[in-house]
Amino acid sequence: MKNIIYILIATLVIVSSCKNDDDGATNTFGNVILDFKNTVNNNGIELTTDSYTNASNETYTISELKYIISNIVLIKANGQEFVYPVDRSYFLINEEVLESKKVSLADISAGEYTKIKFGFGVDQSKYPLNGMANFIPTAEESGMLWSWSAGYKFLKFEGTYTVNGGANTDFLIHVGSHGTTLDNYKEITIELPSTLTIEESKSPEVAINVDIAKIFDGTNTHSLEVKNSIQVDAEFAPKIAENISAMFTATSVSN
Repeated sequence: MKNIIYILIATLVIVSSCKNDDDGATNTFGNVILDFKNTVNNNGIELTTDSYTNASNETYTISELKYIISNIVLIKANGQEFVYPVDRSYFLINEEVLESKKVSLADISAGEYTKIKFGFGVDQSKYPLNGMANFIPTAEESGMLWSWSAGYKFLKFEGTYTVNGGANTDFLIHVGSHGTTLDNYKEITIELPSTLTIEESKSPEVAINVDIAKIFDGTNTHSLEVKNSIQVDAEFAPKIAENISAMFTATSVSN
């Protein structure tokens, strides 16, 4: 009888010890940098100086390029997702500001990831200005809010263009959502070319090519001669937003 009691006590001690070990277990976290590289014809963009030609045979020069990236999610091969905290997940990419193109994400659950999902623009749940106190000043200072306070500009793309060597003409493409009737927010998922390993004390980088030429020539072809100023536009803005969905490609992972 005593032996049975001793065995039961020993068993309880072992179970209790294992439980305490489990309770004390901690997840490890790491960081990652998403490096957005804006390009045309696989070459980096030079604002105001370099010119490019679209499929409509219009030669254009870019003076301003800004866009909003949001709601970042890292996805493992088995489909498990790590959702980056939404209140920290809004970023303004500004071609003119080098550091803005490197998005640093901290405190990501350790593991191996094969895809990244993110939003282009601001989703309807945060529209027009709810719950984004940390991001609003950045958007406002960068001219990414509509002047009539209707919400955010997801893309601000401006410059000049010529046709057949003619006079320079200004163009302006601002894409955003407007109320609940015109939703141009896009969710984009990109495959990584190799596994992204997140571990403690390391900051790997993911290079993301952003093919700006697709604004004009993607799923849809847009001619500036047809429409050179797009803002609140129920016909052309959704087509530009659809083109934007295909602009992003992950080109390398450095663990």
